Amino acid sequence: MARTAAGGAGGGRVKGARRPEVRLPPLEPWSDGELEPDGDYDGLEFRDADFVGQDAAGARFMDCALTGCAFDETGLRHARVLDTVLTGTRGVGTNLAEATLRDVELIDARLGGTQLHGSVLERVVIRGGKIDYLNLRKARLRDVVFESCVLVEPDFGGAVLERVEFTDCTLKDADFNGVTMKDVDLRGAAELGIASGVDRLAGAVISMSQLLDLAPMLAGQLGIRVEG
Repeated sequence: MARTAAGGAGGGRVKGARRPEVRLPPLEPWSDGELEPDGDYDGLEFRDADFVGQDAAGARFMDCALTGCAFDETGLRHARVLDTVLTGTRGVGTNLAEATLRDVELIDARLGGTQLHGSVLERVVIRGGKIDYLNLRKARLRDVVFESCVLVEPDFGGAVLERVEFTDCTLKDADFNGVTMKDVDLRGAAELGIASGVDRLAGAVISMSQLLDLAPMLAGQLGIRVEG
């Protein structure tokens, strides 16, 4: 289930993202030692689990809660994460390439170098925490909200973003090269730092103050010399 968020500050015409409404059933505690490739995890609670270096490619998590779990160098390529809440997740080099995240809440994560290239994110909220060097190249994001989090050098190269909101979110040196945007709301970003791809902002809405901050980059893209 999902609900539609407001279209952002300022009453613009950008369509708001549909947020997930995850209602978890009574959960069974996870008691096994390791995840498995193509494993099927349904209605489970994972608490303070250590999945460092494990291979769970193709696994499916549905109606799960994962709290305080470690995912350093965990292999989750082609995984499916559905109707699930992840809280306090931490890890470096987690491989979620070509994964599917649908109706997911990721809360207070501390991640670095997470690989989500080629993935599909639909009705996902990423709230709080800090993610360094997030790789979303050629991913498809629809109804995704980045809220009160810090993204350091995120790579959106070649990705497709539709109904994506950045709310009180800090973006540092974002790469938007080759991005396609539709109804992307950047007005609520606490900091909007773009390293490259400023020419790919068609389909996004920004505030007047953000426009002034981006003016030198936009002028450079257009070959305009600004003097005096």
